[in-house]
Amino acid sequence: MPEWTPFGKILIGIGLGIVALGVLLVVVDRIPGLGNAFSWLGKLPGDLSIKRDSFSFYFPIATSIVLSILLSLLFYFIGWLFRR
Repeated sequence: MPEWTPFGKILIGIGLGIVALGVLLVVVDRIPGLGNAFSWLGKLPGDLSIKRDSFSFYFPIATSIVLSILLSLLFYFIGWLFRR
C-alpha cells in the first residue's frame, strides 16, 4: 500500500496557498494605495472581450500568458533555492 502522507501534505500546502491568495485579493481593496495594484489584471491589450445584446464572451489570453510567465519564474527561483 502506498504512503499517502507526503501527497496529503502537498495538497494541504496548495490549499493554504489558495486561501492566502484569496484573502490577499479580498483585503487589497481595503488598503489605501494597494487598490490599484492589481487593476491591470484582466485588462491587458490582448484580452478578448466580445459583448452583444444577449451574449458576452471574455477570454483573458494576455493576462494568462503574463501570469504563466511570472509563476514559471517564481517556481524556477524556488526550485533553484532548494537545489543549493
